[in-house]
Amino acid sequence: MLPRHERTHSTRRLIRAGVPQGSTLSPLLYSAYTNDVPRPSSSGVQLALFADNTALFYGNRNRSTRFTLLTLQRAIDELGQWFRKWRIEVNPTNQQPYNSSMVRLESTHCRQNTPNLKMLDAIIPWQRNYKYLGVTLDKNLHFRDHIERVRNTALFYKARLGAMLGRKSKLSRRNKRTIYKMCIRTVMTYASPVFAHAAPKALHRLQVIQNKFCRAATDAHWCVRNSILHRDLELPTISKYMKDASKRFFDIAGSHPNAPTRGG
Repeated sequence: MLPRHERTHSTRRLIRAGVPQGSTLSPLLYSAYTNDVPRPSSSGVQLALFADNTALFYGNRNRSTRFTLLTLQRAIDELGQWFRKWRIEVNPTNQQPYNSSMVRLESTHCRQNTPNLKMLDAIIPWQRNYKYLGVTLDKNLHFRDHIERVRNTALFYKARLGAMLGRKSKLSRRNKRTIYKMCIRTVMTYASPVFAHAAPKALHRLQVIQNKFCRAATDAHWCVRNSILHRDLELPTISKYMKDASKRFFDIAGSHPNAPTRGG
């Protein structure tokens, strides 16, 4: 390696390991480096990989908590040996964005005295809910915590864009709608096929944000119905948009050549 700035060159350095940051080869090289990650030998434990996220999960209602812990710990130890062999640094709390391992156990029988799982002698703390790949998972998969989180994020962006989306903005309705769809609706509906089945009352909290945008963007009087505002802006309701997105997703997944993607 020989870094250069204009006409000045540094001394030569030998690249012993690593992946070039930002290069087009980075995803391919990463896949090659992690292709031999060991699959769990324990029956029922599954390994899921996405980019630099690694997840182990196991579910069996007919097994005791102790058996579940032992099964998961065995799979974690196997994965830990591979991490140690290839000198991959792992943070069990998943607070760092590189080569991190996320191992969580959700059980209705989990109590305060339940033993902790360990990764490379580091304790993995129990979680009531956990954010995985941008989606907050809770014990019962009601997704109330996730909806509340994305709602607060959407309100933050809406406040920052208020000058462009508000009643006094000089932008056209078309441009306001485009900004809303790109910057706010995408935040609320990210991974919508996962939580589109949530309770209507919970999803309505997201619809309220869209209703307020429609009224401000059109400078409409309070007596104008929300359905008319949605018609004028050519916007589907949040619930309908999420259901349509879910249908498209599962239609594509059902005919995908990859068996795990099809759910087979």
